Amino acid sequence: MTVLTGQDWLTASATRAVLAALEAAGGPGCARFVGGCVRNALMGREIDDIDIATTLKPEETERAIRAAGLKAVPTGIAHGTVTAVAGREPFEITTLRQDVSTDGRNATVAFTDDWAEDAARRDFRLNALYADGEGRVFDPTGHGVDDAAAGRIVFVGDPHIRIQEDYLRILRFFRFFAWYGRGEPDADGIEACRALAPGMTRLSAERVSKELMKLLAAEEPRPAMAAMAATGVLAQVLPEAGPLDLFNAVVGLSDDPVVRLMTLFPVDAEAMRGAAERLRFPNTTRDRLVASALAAPAISLGMADAEARAAVYRHGGRAMADAVLRLHAAAPARGDDAARLLAIANDWTPPRLPVGGKDVAKLGVAPGPETGRLLKAFEDGWIAEDFPVEGHAERLAALVTPRG
Repeated sequence: MTVLTGQDWLTASATRAVLAALEAAGGPGCARFVGGCVRNALMGREIDDIDIATTLKPEETERAIRAAGLKAVPTGIAHGTVTAVAGREPFEITTLRQDVSTDGRNATVAFTDDWAEDAARRDFRLNALYADGEGRVFDPTGHGVDDAAAGRIVFVGDPHIRIQEDYLRILRFFRFFAWYGRGEPDADGIEACRALAPGMTRLSAERVSKELMKLLAAEEPRPAMAAMAATGVLAQVLPEAGPLDLFNAVVGLSDDPVVRLMTLFPVDAEAMRGAAERLRFPNTTRDRLVASALAAPAISLGMADAEARAAVYRHGGRAMADAVLRLHAAAPARGDDAARLLAIANDWTPPRLPVGGKDVAKLGVAPGPETGRLLKAFEDGWIAEDFPVEGHAERLAALVTPRG
């Protein structure tokens, strides 16, 4: 039997307190760690969160946690999930389940005490792994441990059935391959994703965009994205996406998922805005995509430092940096130019306009459109001269005099 060793999370006092609370109510063996924490421990990856599966019913779990003096939050009680908080750490505890019915998006579940039934409803074999408090690993499918060792992402059972239970599993297949896969993706899984891709229209936009951004955040997402494109899944999610050449190049330059995302689009602010709104990306992501497209026409890798500072002033440092990274991806040999411009975009702080309406009024100009025209003319000249720090009054007066 495989045993997890050297796992600080497994022996941490908070973990032991939660496990002890559950076993006090359900007896030894009523609770096991499940999914990501077991998988990542086997693969030598960082443990992000700790999930626990239990034979206790949700209300029994909640009582057990509270009886131990810990905080219990009924985060998904209808689906069997209670979150315990110990030592300020959350532990998601879910009763063993089996699917009664599914519609490709949501499932109606029944609780069970059969670990094999619980494993059978999970997505991939390396996620259907359990470990007890001693670190002993249980592998109901018989393949999860080997898959974790080999970097294989294989559906539990028939991939067509697993996907039809929840079409988001198509994107999860590619996301898990990006994060944990090695070699070629599982052929049966690929064919099922290709055949069932149209079913993704049933999914909420928020679920799709969240999964896509997780995929793009992987250290090496290029093989997964190539497979997505080849199966038609990418076109289903992002019909605006073109060839992946620019995306493949930018992955080596930036680990920012938003930068990677924007290279999937043409330089078209409205196309980016439309896709962002369709997929309901956060407003910050939408605005960043649009800003990068609006800034792009003003930016080139050959621009002088003063021109770069002008672009930062007008478009913002982030939009400038995003546009530069896109240009660098298209011209990998221009690394020195890109580095110079990125330093300006990231490190230079634009000054505030040194004059205002009161300064114009002191020159005898009545409030109105003329004030705005003069300030705009001053700003344009000030930017063109690379933001001089002196002589503001004289420059402004020179603009007023000819019209006096």
